[in-house]
Amino acid sequence: METIQLLAISSISKNPYQPRTLFDEVKLQELSNSIKENGVLQPIIVRKSGIIGYEILAGERRFRASQLAGLTEIPAIVRQVTDDEMMTLAILENLQRDDLTVLDEARSLQNLVTKQGMTHATIADKLGKSRPYISNAIRILSLPERVLQLIEDKKISQGHARLLLSLDTPEEQIAWAKRIDKEKLSVKALSLLLNKTPNLPTIKSKNIFLKEAEENLSQSLGTSVSIQSKKIEISYDNLEELNRLILILINQ
Repeated sequence: METIQLLAISSISKNPYQPRTLFDEVKLQELSNSIKENGVLQPIIVRKSGIIGYEILAGERRFRASQLAGLTEIPAIVRQVTDDEMMTLAILENLQRDDLTVLDEARSLQNLVTKQGMTHATIADKLGKSRPYISNAIRILSLPERVLQLIEDKKISQGHARLLLSLDTPEEQIAWAKRIDKEKLSVKALSLLLNKTPNLPTIKSKNIFLKEAEENLSQSLGTSVSIQSKKIEISYDNLEELNRLILILINQ
């Protein structure tokens, strides 16, 4: 049974696998003020460090706010986990937060794929999201660095980024990203402009019933599904996933 202990803040170090690169300073100060008034209401989770003291598994924001509040001790639960488990827990905890940036989310999801060997479908299942959502979020990282910087600076949104992915070349993506920033284009305005611009792929609006059918199939199969004229396209990443999809369809 896990128990809550009071640990010296000086004995705790930050999670080396923390995927978040930015913490909102205003919200951090607000949490610090609340901790000064009410204390830490939810314990952080740590593991014993291989060197000295403890490393944070979950609750770094509470830890930082407690430091700001001048606390010397913090309530914590100590768990035994491996490096791989620690990385996965840190990523999954952060992915369930509402204030994670678009790029932090994309990088965290990509880390689960490249470092933990998870499929898009497995990640979707763990996070309660659709397989296409996971795939589209990760695809944002394929945009040029200049565009990623505009996303990081919150000059363009995730919706803008997904539309930019429909363009053929990095040069087009950068040019349109700069225009979004300069003219403060909304996602809807960008979509309309791309549809009117010659030699650019048309972003067609799909029948609402077909969209719903696509989403239902995607949820059921755990992969991306596209319904076109008289055909259905089902995406898969490897032979293992293909076999999984075949078994699902055979048993329907």
